Amino acid sequence: MDQPDHVGTDVPAQESVGGGIVALTLVGTGVFIVLGALAAILMGGFMVAYVAVSLLEFAFGTLVFALALLRAVDRSRSEAIGVGGLFFGSGSAPRPVRVRLLGALVVQTIASILIASTHVYTALAFGVLAPMWSLGLTGLWVAAYGSFPAREFDPRLDRGRAGRPKGPGPTDPTE
Repeated sequence: MDQPDHVGTDVPAQESVGGGIVALTLVGTGVFIVLGALAAILMGGFMVAYVAVSLLEFAFGTLVFALALLRAVDRSRSEAIGVGGLFFGSGSAPRPVRVRLLGALVVQTIASILIASTHVYTALAFGVLAPMWSLGLTGLWVAAYGSFPAREFDPRLDRGRAGRPKGPGPTDPTE
């Protein structure tokens, strides 16, 4: 898959790409927080909605996490990609984007623990699964739009391919 057109351009241009992913992360976090607060205060039907949203966000986040990982594997052929850079945007995403995406992850994590602690041993505990939403979408944004340094040649990993001539050659290795 080709690299996005914005790689190597100025940071403001990079902040504007992937806005849909950032918006989806923030909207999902907002819905999660509002339903969690209502479920913690009123219980009843809001608890069912909160659990449903929590499980939906977990399932979607897990799927997106896997897609981000596959995209990163594809890009890792030519770029040096680390886990911190991929799923936390460390050094690979502009600060404003990283703050929004990781802020949503932190808010969801803290809110899920607080909401679950309001009514111990209830279905509100399912909320701790929901931060996978933000983690997966962060990975997706970085895998698609993040910038990573070019991968350097490593003879230990190359296994002799770089020294071989391209195309058909002698079949006898001693020649």
